[in-house]
Amino acid sequence: MVDLSRDDVAHLASLARIDLTDAELDTMVGELGQIISSVEAVQQAPIDAVEPMSHPMPITNVTRPDEVRPSLTPEEALAGAPDSELSRFAVPRILTED
Repeated sequence: MVDLSRDDVAHLASLARIDLTDAELDTMVGELGQIISSVEAVQQAPIDAVEPMSHPMPITNVTRPDEVRPSLTPEEALAGAPDSELSRFAVPRILTED
């Protein structure tokens, strides 16, 4: 186990340009020590027989066949539009030429 001192945490905070109060330094010593211990425990897990994987859960991409289905005609789609031009929705111009 790595012993992390208050000075180590203060040095890390200064490298990261994080201002910590004395109380925050005291808290971070304990929390960072616990994180390092947890990482050490994970590193000791027996992984020699484990195959590398991209995700811990099996993922299957769900797709449907690409097929043409009946849909609205251009006239039906434009029936409720306030304005149309050349079988397209006409919208007010929001940009000028300048």
